Amino acid sequence: MSRYDATDDPLCYPGTAVLKNLADLLDQDDLDQFEQLMFLTRSEEPLPDGDLDYEHYKAIHHHFFQDVYDWAGEPREVRTGKGGNWFCYPEYIDTEMKKVFAQLAAEDHLSQITDLATFAGRASYFIAEINAVHPFREGNGRCQLTLLNVLMEISGFEMDEELLDPDGFMDAMIASFHGDNGPLTRSILTMTT
Repeated sequence: MSRYDATDDPLCYPGTAVLKNLADLLDQDDLDQFEQLMFLTRSEEPLPDGDLDYEHYKAIHHHFFQDVYDWAGEPREVRTGKGGNWFCYPEYIDTEMKKVFAQLAAEDHLSQITDLATFAGRASYFIAEINAVHPFREGNGRCQLTLLNVLMEISGFEMDEELLDPDGFMDAMIASFHGDNGPLTRSILTMTT
C-alpha cells in the first residue's frame, strides 16, 4: 500500500506510521497483508444495503475494514495527503461528501446513461471528487472502485477488474486530483465491458 503524509496521527502506534489495528500488527508489511486478506474475505459477501448516499458509502467502508480497524466507516480526523498534495481537511469531509452524493443522486446515480463514453466521463468526475475528499484514513481507493462497480452495474455496464492497470489507474487518479479527468475516463473505458 502506498503511504500517506499525515499530521500527528493518534491512529498510529507511537513513533511509527503504522495504523493501530485489531490484530495489533506493528509491521507495515504484515498489516498490509492482513488488511488485504480481510478486504478480500469481506468482498465475497454482499455489500450492505443502502441508498447509495454518503451514509451508505461509510457502511461499505465499514463492511470491508471492520476486521482491521475499529474506526472502519468513520471519516478521518487528521489532515492527510500523498506526494505533498493534501486532501480535504477533516472539518469539511462530511459537507463535501454529502454534496457529491447529492449531485450523484440528482443524476439518478448515472442510471439513465446508456452511452459508455458519457458514463465514463461522468463516473470519472464523481470518483475524482470523492478521491479529492479522501474521507477515510485508509481504504479509499478500494471503496472508490467498489462505488464505480456499483454505478456500472446500475447503468448496465460491467467492470472487468482483470483489465485494471493499477499503476495506470493510480496515475489517472493523480491527474484527476490536478483537474485532468481524461486519464481516469480512459481507465474506466478500458475496464468496462
